[in-house]
Amino acid sequence: MMILQVQDVTKRFGGLQALTDVTFDLPEGQILGLIGPNGAGKTTLFNVINGVYAPNKGKIVFRGEDITGKPSYEVARRGLARAHQVVRPLHDLTVRENVMVGACFGREGHSLAAAVQKADAALAQVGLAARADQPSGLLNVAQKKRLELARALAARPYLLLLDEVLAGLNPTEIAEMVDTILKIRDEGITILMIEHVMQAVMSISDRIIVLDYGQLIAQGKPEEVAANPQVIEAYLGDPEMTARLMAE
Repeated sequence: MMILQVQDVTKRFGGLQALTDVTFDLPEGQILGLIGPNGAGKTTLFNVINGVYAPNKGKIVFRGEDITGKPSYEVARRGLARAHQVVRPLHDLTVRENVMVGACFGREGHSLAAAVQKADAALAQVGLAARADQPSGLLNVAQKKRLELARALAARPYLLLLDEVLAGLNPTEIAEMVDTILKIRDEGITILMIEHVMQAVMSISDRIIVLDYGQLIAQGKPEEVAANPQVIEAYLGDPEMTARLMAE
């Protein structure tokens, strides 16, 4: 089953063409990596998928339903959650209270009482259970990334959009986060992730799609995409470096 179908999506901002006729499918249960240079349109595509922007042309189909142009809160209610690149927790709230927001406004729309249990389960899932009662402002960068992930998981999504959740992490933290992402996938949540840490995204993705100047220039298995001359020229750079990357 295709959980997500993006069909001929085009997005313009005045005279800037951010996306042009982007089309791809995401089967249920997979991890799909989205890569490309800075400014390629990756975050804009996320914003169109989860309802921040309506496309100028094209269609977004989620679990068989056309959700094109629906506001983000309606998309979240249908089971599509997102972890943002820039993490901005509510610093005056505890770690648990931040995650409760996801449970209250997610697919199941829990009451505050029920949201406590969902929040604690999500915090355990990402390894933050011991910090549940701490103010979120005391967390370091890696912990805030996990908090953002827990908030999205508390929404009980079918599909999770991850926007550079590995950015700013050291190698140990990256390895731990990759392990967490794989466990989330193994629990039945489909994942679409933007990432610049190539070794990580290539190692965990079932498939990769590549954007450049708002256009989809390649898609396929990681090894196929890494060997694509157009991708190497646009993004990955030296072919020998790419071969070493894929061998690691």
